[in-house]
Amino acid sequence: MSFSAVPSRELSPRGRTIVLSTCLVSVVVAGLDTTIANVALPSIQKALHAPLSGLQWVVDAYTLVIACLLMFSGSVADRFGRRRVFQVGLGLFSLGSLLCGLAPSLGALVAFRALQAVGGAMLNPVAMSIIAATFTDSKERARAVGAWGAVAGLSGAVGPVLGGLLVSGLGWRSIFWVNVPVGALAIYLTQRFVPESKAARGKRFDPLGQLLVIAFLGPVTAAVIEGPRYGWSSPFIIALFVLAAAAVAGLIATESRCAEPLVDIRVFRSPAFSGAAIISVIALMSLSGFLFLNTLYLQDVRGYSALHTGLLLFPMAAAMAACAMISGRIAVTRAARPAFVLAGLLLAAGTGLLLGTGHGTGSWYLVLAYLLFGAGFGLVGTPLTNTALSGMPRDQAGVAAAIASTCRQTGGAVGVAVSGSIVAGGSAGFIASSHTAWTFLTGCGIATALLALLSTGRWARTQAERSARRSSTHALEATR
Repeated sequence: MSFSAVPSRELSPRGRTIVLSTCLVSVVVAGLDTTIANVALPSIQKALHAPLSGLQWVVDAYTLVIACLLMFSGSVADRFGRRRVFQVGLGLFSLGSLLCGLAPSLGALVAFRALQAVGGAMLNPVAMSIIAATFTDSKERARAVGAWGAVAGLSGAVGPVLGGLLVSGLGWRSIFWVNVPVGALAIYLTQRFVPESKAARGKRFDPLGQLLVIAFLGPVTAAVIEGPRYGWSSPFIIALFVLAAAAVAGLIATESRCAEPLVDIRVFRSPAFSGAAIISVIALMSLSGFLFLNTLYLQDVRGYSALHTGLLLFPMAAAMAACAMISGRIAVTRAARPAFVLAGLLLAAGTGLLLGTGHGTGSWYLVLAYLLFGAGFGLVGTPLTNTALSGMPRDQAGVAAAIASTCRQTGGAVGVAVSGSIVAGGSAGFIASSHTAWTFLTGCGIATALLALLSTGRWARTQAERSARRSSTHALEATR
């Protein structure tokens, strides 16, 4: 994704503020939708008579489609105009939200969630490009990106609380309908105030790369979700895993030879970036699994309302928001390693405590676990971004950021798939099966800390610098 732009007109400071506010509106609706639906899952299950695998698809239809289309939407916006693609994204997102609220069946809801995600994939990466094109001064751009990060983190964190309020007061369909007026407002503001901009040189399309990304992420997620129902040794599930493995092999082979690949394999030569990418997947697996399991536990096992569930999860949201700000300071003053390691340990501690949950676990115990987990996840964000981009040449920063975002969305989809499958495959009831899932998520926290130690050490930094110099040399030779 290139940040060079051809703006249609210069903007005043007030105009730039309005552009930033418009982009932040899109961050709010897209960020909320990654977490708000979790609180509504038990209500959706009862209303639409959905099995557990159906609930997994309600969440993963959104995150999976976004993961598949993030990099593609950024390149389309650079080529055809960022404002134009941004408005299309807002329109599709709003239409998908409206249809989700009207869905008569589980299949229709999953399909409309996928449509919603097609629009959602055009929001965050394109809005970031608009911000970068609008704020040309480095200090102003840094402040704008900081506001972006703060709002993105806060919107995802308050999703369960807002979802609880809406579901308890207006029903589960309201969590989708609330996006429609907000989306309409954002479309108007974009048309009125956001200037059109394009990359100086649009990136070529890579249809084969896009097809292979879909052929990898779709089958592997489907296999994990449907494994308990069909059986892990069934020909259907084995075929899905084989297709996913073949897609990965094809992606590596084709993208490494493509002049302008959708997925630039070169960025993975940096141990720092590769480590950050894997941590992105693992950390988001932990978050999505945490929200999915807790929603079912609090409402189906404990019998709490959606509002009570949202309020119980609020300490997690508050700790997440507070530690996200602390994380930035730690990363600046003491590098990424301390924040990363502490984050992994806190994630493991929070999920580890949930191994002790049962039918009568005290609220104080749950809140303590939620606080620890929220603090851990809040510490991950800033060092994750800094580590992913460290050692990268400037011309690859956009590519690296897009791949890192795709890894986060992929982790979110896989976390729900794995956690839900563990619970669905258990025969001893939700509590006993969830303990296995919590053990898995505790391992994710420990893996985060260990990978942080490997990807932020002296050897990793040296290799990242070498990779950056090699990539810059290749880019210079290609322009001659």
